[in-house]
Amino acid sequence: MAETTGGPRPEDCPGTSSAQGGRAAACQGCPNQKLCAGGAAAPDPAEAAELRERLRSVKHTILVLSGKGGVGKSTFSALLAHGLAADEAKQVALLDIDICGPSIPKMMGLEGEQVHQSGSGWSPVYVEENLGVMSVGFLLSSPDDAVIWRGPKKNGLIKQFLRDVDWGEIDYLIVDTPPGTSDEHLSIVQYLSATHIDGAVIITTPQEVSLQDVRKEINFCHKVKLPIIGVVENMSGFICPKCKNESQIFPPTTGGAEKMCQNLNVSLLGKVPLDPQIGKSCDKGQSFLSEAPESPATSSYRNIIQRIQEYCDQHHFHEEKII
Repeated sequence: MAETTGGPRPEDCPGTSSAQGGRAAACQGCPNQKLCAGGAAAPDPAEAAELRERLRSVKHTILVLSGKGGVGKSTFSALLAHGLAADEAKQVALLDIDICGPSIPKMMGLEGEQVHQSGSGWSPVYVEENLGVMSVGFLLSSPDDAVIWRGPKKNGLIKQFLRDVDWGEIDYLIVDTPPGTSDEHLSIVQYLSATHIDGAVIITTPQEVSLQDVRKEINFCHKVKLPIIGVVENMSGFICPKCKNESQIFPPTTGGAEKMCQNLNVSLLGKVPLDPQIGKSCDKGQSFLSEAPESPATSSYRNIIQRIQEYCDQHHFHEEKII
């Protein structure tokens, strides 16, 4: 078979933080060429300073990523926000940058809410006094409206969310991203590079079809120098509420997330079993953690959230020592 030539190859990508990003021979013809750190769309110093000023009151930033759609990424983002906000002393913000599929308003019980503007910028929509949310879903006239935008317009909105939303003092900013490793991911990492990102939590399910795309996501994190907090395996078995037997709905044919994490030297934060109540709670816009406190899935989520908190605290402590 003749070898394909002429197009950009992912393995030749110099990475967005490289001085050659957007300029190397491998970048020619890449649709993301201008988004890379060395390309024409890199934030200018004044813009970087503006973003830094707006976000300097954010203590911890966590990105939630997945290589594939439908693995429970937005569900995890919503429950991570609820879990962290259970401590009333902590101020939590959830930013939804899944521009084409904004499901966070529905999951957080905020469907139909509108964003309000004040002299200090856009005001987030609050679930609780210490839990604010921002999403493109609040800007649509109907939840069924399709957002049919090219990359530059999506990137402009992401920048606007970071620059113009008045979050106030924030302990945790959680960013729910769309599936993949494309425009929105490059933009958020690039814009947040003006400040500080604790790291990424990567969501998968046990089967190889999902793990295959998660390996790409891990590779993306390495290329853009984004720390990986760890991997969460969702839908990891189903425990029957009546007989208590566990079934593998998505069999881990290649060893699941555990084997992948061992091979790639990445932390496995935990496994969350399937529970039909998770979907019901999301549809009702309620927190599964408080709706089903006795569920094995709730126990798994709480352990994972605690591990993420410990990682962030440790990270912050090391940075303070370095400073």
